[in-house]
Amino acid sequence: MNNELQLRIVLQDPPAGVDFGLQKGSGNNFETVQKQRSGTGDLTFTMIIQIKGDKQKDPTPGFVGKFVQGPVSEKFIYLDIGTIAGQLDSEWSRRLKVPLRDISWDMVEQVLSDTSLCLETQVPGKAKDGGPNCATVKPFGEWKVK
Repeated sequence: MNNELQLRIVLQDPPAGVDFGLQKGSGNNFETVQKQRSGTGDLTFTMIIQIKGDKQKDPTPGFVGKFVQGPVSEKFIYLDIGTIAGQLDSEWSRRLKVPLRDISWDMVEQVLSDTSLCLETQVPGKAKDGGPNCATVKPFGEWKVK
């Protein structure tokens, strides 16, 4: 079985003039890729992650790869914001955690069986204070096969 899964994160209506990017790597050993400066619309980030585990033995799939962060039970993807994304003149220095929970084996198998499909989630780009959304996405919608 192919173990590569394509994901797409749509960041909805983030505040204008802020750099956002996908974090590749972790700790002090990371780089921000797919950097985009927000304007008047949504931003989209795509990546490939690897699936780990066995549907017959594991209740949920495991996820690994250069974009996957966190402990086994709560894997997530980071979006870097402002200075963390390399925008040195930004007033923002944040990260947004996009959880990988709730991705089922059925969803994985559906995407793996058709290369035109991916898993997509849409997350709010603005926090209550009007700045970029940060920390763990709340409320988190869901991942959908697209």
